[in-house]
Amino acid sequence: MAISAIFLSAVFFLIYGNGVLPIEATHHVYRNLQTLSSHSSDNQPYRTAYHFQPPKNWINDPNAPMRYKGLYHLFYQYNPKGAVWGNIVWAHSVSKDLVNWTPLDHAIYPSQQSDINGCWSGSATTLPGGKPAILYTGIDPNNHQVQNLAIPKNFSDPLLREWVKSPKNPLMAPTQANQINSSSFRDPTTAWKGKDGYWRVLIGSKVHRRGTAILYKSKNFVNWVQADHPLHSAEGTGMWECPDFYPVLNKFPLTTGLDTSVNGDHVRHVLKVSLDDTKHDHYLIGTYDSEKDIFTPDSGFENSKPILRHDYGKYYASKTIFEDGQNRRVLFGWVNESSSVADDIKKGWSGIHTIPRTIWLHKSGKQLVHWPVAEIESLRVNPVHWHSKVVNGGETLQVTGVTAAQADVEIAFEVNGFGKAEVLEHWEDPQILCGRKGANVKGGLGPFGLLVFASRGLQEYTAVFFRIFRYQNKNLVLMCSDQSRSSLNNDNDKTTYGTFVDVDPLREKLSLRTLIDHSVVESFEGEGRACITARVYPTIAINDKARLYAFNNGTASVKITKLSAWSMKKAKIN
Repeated sequence: MAISAIFLSAVFFLIYGNGVLPIEATHHVYRNLQTLSSHSSDNQPYRTAYHFQPPKNWINDPNAPMRYKGLYHLFYQYNPKGAVWGNIVWAHSVSKDLVNWTPLDHAIYPSQQSDINGCWSGSATTLPGGKPAILYTGIDPNNHQVQNLAIPKNFSDPLLREWVKSPKNPLMAPTQANQINSSSFRDPTTAWKGKDGYWRVLIGSKVHRRGTAILYKSKNFVNWVQADHPLHSAEGTGMWECPDFYPVLNKFPLTTGLDTSVNGDHVRHVLKVSLDDTKHDHYLIGTYDSEKDIFTPDSGFENSKPILRHDYGKYYASKTIFEDGQNRRVLFGWVNESSSVADDIKKGWSGIHTIPRTIWLHKSGKQLVHWPVAEIESLRVNPVHWHSKVVNGGETLQVTGVTAAQADVEIAFEVNGFGKAEVLEHWEDPQILCGRKGANVKGGLGPFGLLVFASRGLQEYTAVFFRIFRYQNKNLVLMCSDQSRSSLNNDNDKTTYGTFVDVDPLREKLSLRTLIDHSVVESFEGEGRACITARVYPTIAINDKARLYAFNNGTASVKITKLSAWSMKKAKIN
């Protein structure tokens, strides 16, 4: 039943009246494919068992995650007509535990002039009285990107099944006066409130090659005015998609999350941007001057030092929320496929989300820590434990007793014999280094780690491993996720990923946690100081044919001080 403009105006007046408050990430359009029906085969070895994905079709960015009346809500970019990008609407699922998800009807879909050509990414903000509001990007009849507002039709409905759009949409739009590129103006953040009582929100954009986070301010969440300057920008970075801006606690307990509007002496701020040029999520840690509305990073894009990333593998368009139920900040992210478009259409779906992660500032203050939400451990069954095993050079040990295609594995290594570490003469890009020195390249101290999705004869495997180098008289730890032998299907993207990890192997064990789920490998090193997510599609090592091994391909022995592995139950997802 249609809702009249008069009724809509009344709803928004009651909530926001009198001026007082009590990417899309990937836009490659396959026009000849986007309306094809999905013909999912019954044989689906690559569908995940406990990662979020709909039964069929394309998904990408997580949008506006929130917790409302005891339920978690996740909205996401979705193509209801096929397994490639196009026809984008906001699909909607709810959960009690961030593990099991129930689908609802689409929440936001083209229905106004301001979004008639698509409803792209956005965020939720909790307004006074605990009332959620969503700001999102719409595509208007001129294919201009504009910002819109939607609120629940019924705030007493914990499922938030219906959303109504402001009759004043679009609230923010590119014009000649504001000199905003109409094709580079998208993905509003969660808004935050300053001491002056004004709400602030960021919109991702660019000016030529300068990526920028445009700042808007509003007293009533409806009438928005562009600030005189962006919150932050950086030359040569290209389009900034899906920006995220939030505070983190800089004192113990560090794991405590903060509401997005909090600032103070013991607070640092994080600015995350998804770089359209690189298809990676980068973040900066710094100081936010709330009076001048300026963010100053400790180390910015202009420095020669590599910019921090949420994940050094296949990961994009992430979004965080402050989750007041457990007083934590939770990160959601999208992982696209490594298979060909033709294979995606054949299997009838494309895209998953990672396991939600709790994030906080590391005690060093130099980086964030990521860790899978504790709720995922409810799926663990049939534990297998090893205690103190030495793995000699060239040795491979099978981990039996777990479902190797659907598992959660924690392992820790103790390393000695640092004299055998290879010398790194000059700094090298870690991903290139991992590609050059993969799991099958013998070293001194490493490679050692796990072989997942491994076939019996090791024709196929994905290796997640460490290798230790000596660089400038210090031990340098390299973490790699090597997909070069992950599949006999050469149509797949089998890129090897890697990063250096800020751990000292002289003083601490090298820990690795890996979530394995049919076509995804999420690995967390150094208790969450580095993460690498990979999508792999073995042809032999599928389902019960998959095997799991610990291995050491270095000349020096290493000791497994602890290994715990669990088979994972299937979650109830959509």
